[in-house]
Amino acid sequence: MADHLRLDLFLKTSRLIKRRSLAKEICDAGCVQINGRMAKAGALVQVGDVLTIDIRDRLMRVRVLRIPQRIEGPEGVVEVLPEEAGE
Repeated sequence: MADHLRLDLFLKTSRLIKRRSLAKEICDAGCVQINGRMAKAGALVQVGDVLTIDIRDRLMRVRVLRIPQRIEGPEGVVEVLPEEAGE
């Protein structure tokens, strides 16, 4: 079982973003952070990482619980974190 995955592929396989091309575009536009650092599409995602995705008026923070081996829903793959005041 893989212990890491490219960010754009992770976003697609976890169904946080529906298409890999859109995931790559969002990453390259600087809308995704891994553990508080801007991340490009090729950055590696590992279990325990916190992803912050800022798309339009929606801010989503998730913690990676496991790396999916195939396309599946986000349930069991990520934990949605509450937005923290002051960030």
